[in-house]
Amino acid sequence: MSVTSLASTLVLTLLLAVGLFFFIRASVKDRTQEVTLVFEQEETSMFDQLQQYFAHRSYRVATIDSAQNQVTYEGFVKPSIFLAIFLTLLAAIGILCLALVWSLLFPGLSSLFLVLVLLSPVAGIFYWKKAGRPERVLLKLPNQSNELPHELQNQITVVAHRDELIELQRSLRLKSSE
Repeated sequence: MSVTSLASTLVLTLLLAVGLFFFIRASVKDRTQEVTLVFEQEETSMFDQLQQYFAHRSYRVATIDSAQNQVTYEGFVKPSIFLAIFLTLLAAIGILCLALVWSLLFPGLSSLFLVLVLLSPVAGIFYWKKAGRPERVLLKLPNQSNELPHELQNQITVVAHRDELIELQRSLRLKSSE
């Protein structure tokens, strides 16, 4: 094999390894968003549905701030076994590719490079420890005044994880005001 092809293969493999590293780090990134949702039901009916929804999703009421018209729910997000195994597998494949390229460059150390594949469970452990965390959902209710137009009274602002917002909209058939 020529030096040029080995060098280019090494550079591409290193770029893939960097991408894999950032992919594993991004698996535990906080993705909290704020969305204003519109509901068409009666307010009391909507609030009952929200309470049932969050109780079903294992959230509990943490604080109620009547001055700000805010309710904060807390729950624990469990890490995904599938994602932990998937990240471990991806890390094993990435380290194996890097080890194979290094073993072509340094044939005397090839067995040492292949042993590095045993480090791949670190990716799954990293995800498992960081992904399991307490999660907060903040509901901001509109002020109950007759001065607000009817459209604004039927809106609720939710600050939560992106996936939780998607599931909330899907379950309660809410539409985003944006």
